[in-house]
Amino acid sequence: MQQESGRSLIEMLGVLAIGAVMTVGAYKTYGALRATQVRNLAVSEMEQVARNTKILLETRGDYTGVSVEYLIKAGAITNEKTPMGTDWYINASADGESFAINLVNVSMDDCAYLATKKLDWVKSVTINKITTAGAESCISGNRNMVSIIIE
Repeated sequence: MQQESGRSLIEMLGVLAIGAVMTVGAYKTYGALRATQVRNLAVSEMEQVARNTKILLETRGDYTGVSVEYLIKAGAITNEKTPMGTDWYINASADGESFAINLVNVSMDDCAYLATKKLDWVKSVTINKITTAGAESCISGNRNMVSIIIE
């Protein structure tokens, strides 16, 4: 009787299936790490915008008239590129004591991230016009508005 060596088709399929599962897992992990990195960079950019705005307008005593265009003309920011979301604007509160960085069309995942992230430079975070302590105000899709209030 002749002895055969090698692997069966079932064994080969098993090895390929394990490899596929590992590849998908690695890809998803990379995607999550990349999303976190992009979010952290966006938060860092917003913090820099807040610092530059405070430095620019602290001698005036209030934030009335602040906008993205005003900050570009004054040299506090270099361009209109949004840190996160598809559109953004900056405006002062009615009394001029604080200002908001408003992000429009933010994804649900980014909204939840901003709602739960502890930012020591922020007075409060408003999600879809509701001051919140969590992500429960975020809605599905890319339709969220996040306002980061700074004093």
